[in-house]
Amino acid sequence: MRVIRVGTRKSQLARIQTDSVVATLKASYPGLQFEIIAMSTTGDKILDTALSKIGEKSLFTKELEHALEKNEVDLVVHSLKDLPTVLPPGFTIGAICKRENPHDAVVFHPKFVGKTLETLPEKSVVGTSSLRRAAQLQRKFPHLEFRSIRGNLNTRLRKLDEQQEFSAIILATAGLQRMGWHNRVGQ
Repeated sequence: MRVIRVGTRKSQLARIQTDSVVATLKASYPGLQFEIIAMSTTGDKILDTALSKIGEKSLFTKELEHALEKNEVDLVVHSLKDLPTVLPPGFTIGAICKRENPHDAVVFHPKFVGKTLETLPEKSVVGTSSLRRAAQLQRKFPHLEFRSIRGNLNTRLRKLDEQQEFSAIILATAGLQRMGWHNRVGQ
């Protein structure tokens, strides 16, 4: 039986996405076997610097691209939002899965559950890894401060819950839903 090697990031969310894609492929190609090869990327390793300040392209895809070039994997599964706008020569996007919920979600520190961004106290700190989200929200909520927060979903939620630095964090609703954490969405 032919084995198709599927590259992905090591994060739990990336694995959930990849498992879903592999399940779809298995249903369509029952004569093939799939092996998932998980790896860490530069973006996964540098967690103490805002993405905008790292100054490198393909932070979450470079290692996956190298594995494809070296024929260590046959295909990779990745979030479209993290792909570079121009793919390396010879690469192509083979498929795009149905889009999940495209909205952002606010997850509040346990002491602020039941609040909204409008009702958070003056100078409350809201974490996000997105300059776009921070700029949009700063304009609408000038009473709040916005700071970079990095890490996978598990890490960001742990930082929110266990530290006193953030009153809330902004995350992709789709990621929270994939992880089964619908109940964490506060707004």
